[in-house]
Amino acid sequence: MSKEPTTPVSAADSVVQGAHLVGSVNQPDAEAVFRIAAKHLGDHLSRIPDGEVGERYYWIQFQSFRFDETPGLVRVGDPGFKIRDTFDVRPFALDGTVAAEELVYPDLGYADAAIESYATFARLVEEGVIGHGVRFQVSLPTPVAVVGSFIQPSDVATVEPSYARALFAELDRILEAIPHADLAIQWDTALEFALLEPDNVFGARAWFDDVLGGIVDRAVQQAAAVPTDVQVGFHLCYGDVEEAHFVQPKDTGNLAAVLDGIVTGSPRAIDFVHLPVPIERDDDAYFAPLARIASRIPATTEIFLGLIHPEDGVEGAERRIRAASTALPHFGVATECGFGRGPAERTGPLLDLHGAVSQSW
Repeated sequence: MSKEPTTPVSAADSVVQGAHLVGSVNQPDAEAVFRIAAKHLGDHLSRIPDGEVGERYYWIQFQSFRFDETPGLVRVGDPGFKIRDTFDVRPFALDGTVAAEELVYPDLGYADAAIESYATFARLVEEGVIGHGVRFQVSLPTPVAVVGSFIQPSDVATVEPSYARALFAELDRILEAIPHADLAIQWDTALEFALLEPDNVFGARAWFDDVLGGIVDRAVQQAAAVPTDVQVGFHLCYGDVEEAHFVQPKDTGNLAAVLDGIVTGSPRAIDFVHLPVPIERDDDAYFAPLARIASRIPATTEIFLGLIHPEDGVEGAERRIRAASTALPHFGVATECGFGRGPAERTGPLLDLHGAVSQSW
């Protein structure tokens, strides 16, 4: 799909403004993530995540361990394949001992991790490692992502409300513990796009009739749960199982539909949204649906496009920037998803690549 550029694009005269880190970064701990991000990309970032280190390194997979500890849920099926020999992929079902609405989950781990990482973040701000005004970014999965991934289809609709309550309780703890002026919440919205793409490799199907409407309604509720003095954003994702999508988007149609629904339906401002760009998509057609909604995206909502791929570096990123600029007047850059499951030695050069194709804030 590549085509020869008609005009050169460089960081100095491009439409690219700033960079975004989706969440996961392959480093040994949160302090290492903060330090490497600040060193390589500090003046390009307005938010820095803790890298989803430790048990969170494979996004939501560690939540299955919490379900193992939840009375009323039981794994079904024969033991077999495990992701990276660690995460059992068998689904959970209600075992009949506890009603779905009465399920009580252990601490999910998100609040504990955020509170611990923020203490390190605040110390590094005081030491001058991280600039004042940069926010601490906490990435949370949507309830749909977790229950849709781990609960068997016949039970998922009844389990979703209780898990959502538990996850929003984690959010409340984060909001209580971390100064709002320092905080940004990112809702990771991934399984939702499998539900919108019936040919996904997981065979995932929605348990609600109006799929797009149900996704947008839930996203609006998630945005509304975050106070207006805390930044809120969405990472719209086509999956990252071993750095591969569950289906390749044919264009930004579904991404644009969800984005449009969120920014026009949210009762509060949406501060940032991230969307993926597959490596081969440097054609205007991929971005055309975004052009149709661009006028409805508030100027205060930062759009970040995941068009950075280590395989083709600056040249590939700038091809995709040229195509994206036919749809959006300005945007920031990112990778398609987090890069915590890639090799650690790639982290520094990948951060430098963000800087090479974007302007500082």
